[in-house]
Amino acid sequence: MLFLSLAAGFTLHAQPTGNNFVAGKTTGTLPYLEYGLGADRLGGAKMTFLDTGVVMKVVDSTVINYKVQLSRNHFAYLPKSNFIKDSSVIIQPYYLTNSWMVNGDSAADFVTITLDERLPYTSIQQINPSRIVIDIFGATGNTNWITQRSSAKEIKNVYHEQAEDDVFRVTIELQHTQHWGYSIYYTGKKLVVKVKRQPANLEFEHLKIAVDAGHGGDNTGARGVVTGIEEKNYTLKIARELENELSEKGAVVFMTRKNDESLGMTERIKMLEKENPDFLISIHLNSSVKDSIKGVSTYYRYQGFRPLSQFILQSMLELELAEFGNVGSFNFALNGPTDYPNCLVEVAFLSNKEDEQLILDPSFHKAVAKKITEGIKKWLKYCKKDPD
Repeated sequence: MLFLSLAAGFTLHAQPTGNNFVAGKTTGTLPYLEYGLGADRLGGAKMTFLDTGVVMKVVDSTVINYKVQLSRNHFAYLPKSNFIKDSSVIIQPYYLTNSWMVNGDSAADFVTITLDERLPYTSIQQINPSRIVIDIFGATGNTNWITQRSSAKEIKNVYHEQAEDDVFRVTIELQHTQHWGYSIYYTGKKLVVKVKRQPANLEFEHLKIAVDAGHGGDNTGARGVVTGIEEKNYTLKIARELENELSEKGAVVFMTRKNDESLGMTERIKMLEKENPDFLISIHLNSSVKDSIKGVSTYYRYQGFRPLSQFILQSMLELELAEFGNVGSFNFALNGPTDYPNCLVEVAFLSNKEDEQLILDPSFHKAVAKKITEGIKKWLKYCKKDPD
């Protein structure tokens, strides 16, 4: 239910059109937009993460979120903790795009778009062909030249269209079938899309792989149906075996945690952002209210990252585990970043007696680590195919 009066002492101001709003900007750590008011145990479906300082037009309020107007026909919900009122912000009837630069440095490619203001945006990954599509809300096209330099290696081409009167769409075509990640941020009022390149060498000894042991500390996770074992302890056991297996193959492995410690999702995301891995594997153990449900599953959010989760699932099924499935559009926090391919592995169900017995067995931990590693190896072989 929406409330007509906003919290925090805000007063709605009337525009000449009669619309009421509060102007401000995004703030805090990892601001994000949600599509609507729906929610489940993972929270509402997220539209996008945003940079800070992005102009926002608040038009209504719920208990925990502000309803923001992105463009004439598009709305979203922003956590109240990620908004700050700013009287210096003057909402304009339109904002213009200007010139672009497409280039690269020694590690990544960049698309830089000059705008009149730091405007909200969202992005999607497309496949067949591989593309990144970004909508900039509130923007009207006034881009009359795009400079593309040969220093850009992963970006094949860029172009734009005016999807709606106040929605400007940017399309970035990629060289490779596999998406390797990207990040979107502002430098001043220039929107920057940093596109990761496929690693030049896809052998393990040339890769940095992040491994996340789910839960930890005061977040115990699920419990075994018979023994009461805690998920946090066994995700760490399996993650350590995976670390050993990948390290033996020559990879540099970054562990989000090596001990039983409390570590929030925001902390993990910021840590991974700093480490900049080539890809991430997060280890969890599943649970259900139905003790008959069992098996292994892998999870992804963005379709450009799906292949990694598919290869790992196929490999894990060689352990003769039941198949729970390959799950997409998953709203798990560590599947949220677009910066690198990522896969959540729910190894088996603690709520199932047969699966629980497997989870207790140290030899099973080693077998899981080997199969995940084999799945990664098959995925890397798939990535070695010629560019589109």
